Amino acid sequence: MAWSTPSRERRVLKAGHSSIAVTLPKPWAEAMNLHPGDLIVFDQNDDGTLYLKPAPTAGTGGAAQPYLVQVHSFEAPGILERLIVGAYRVGHDAIEIRTEVAFTPERVEELHAAARGLLGVSVVAQEPNRVLLQNFIDPSKYGLPQLVQRMKMILVAFLDEIEEVLQRHVRSRRLTTLDEEGSKVLALLVRQLFLASRDWSLARRIGSPDPRHLLEWRVVVHSLQDLARLFREAAAQLNEGAGGTAGPAESLVELVPEVKAYLKEVMDALIHPELERACEVHQGSIRLGEAALRATDRIKGPARRNGAFSASLALQRSTRCLSLLSEVAIDRAVSAGTESILADAA
Repeated sequence: MAWSTPSRERRVLKAGHSSIAVTLPKPWAEAMNLHPGDLIVFDQNDDGTLYLKPAPTAGTGGAAQPYLVQVHSFEAPGILERLIVGAYRVGHDAIEIRTEVAFTPERVEELHAAARGLLGVSVVAQEPNRVLLQNFIDPSKYGLPQLVQRMKMILVAFLDEIEEVLQRHVRSRRLTTLDEEGSKVLALLVRQLFLASRDWSLARRIGSPDPRHLLEWRVVVHSLQDLARLFREAAAQLNEGAGGTAGPAESLVELVPEVKAYLKEVMDALIHPELERACEVHQGSIRLGEAALRATDRIKGPARRNGAFSASLALQRSTRCLSLLSEVAIDRAVSAGTESILADAA
């Protein structure tokens, strides 16, 4: 939502004998549904800035009610797990599932598998017709930059596995573990963004001082999700062809280290915004995309049948995600500074 602000300056007014006051911008007050007599709370920073937000309404200060899922029965596999993941991602701490028909052993296992797949979630109550899951994570302890760094390590590990398959011609045994770990971190990242969008104080504590930057973080998380999917797909394709008579394509063997090196560069540019470095990384994304296209075009003959061609296509698509991240790195670098000076830009 964009709030029009006719003026960023407000005159300090006298209020009573010893107090002073400043009026709030009308568009912001209307957006926050504030009325005369409502309470607001504020946080004061060391640099003197204040952050304001509406105070919680009466009755919301205690423990939140569980998110309740109540249906006749769960027959289709996967639906129950997806509901739990969705409730977790949008910020619910307690998730209660009730049914009129007792849970089958398969659905009970699905519930426990869903809890195991989410960081900080445990099954705290289980009855024939009711299960309660509880999240124990303190969101303020998980900063966005730290989670993104963790996701970078997982993506690099995927590429390490791809290199291992290409060099040793053996199947990787770590893909399932990496996939599960990546899913946990990504789900927590989405959850953090949802929570931060509702609490500006939390947004600052986890690494987004300006709430508008949450949109950039959302783009980053979507790109990380796509990268994890594409790297997993590439590794799975090579796993299928491992041990065959046709060796891997030489162009793919050369491409993977380039993708891994560039992944590290663009992630560092995101976490540590600096304009000149971000521009260099963006130029690198163009070169990497061209290299990936050439590598795919060079795969001929038997290599097309052992998964190398499909893996190369997945890596080629991943370069587009990396290019998008390089654009976000430039945006972040520009927003962090007040002046841009680029030598030899022509």
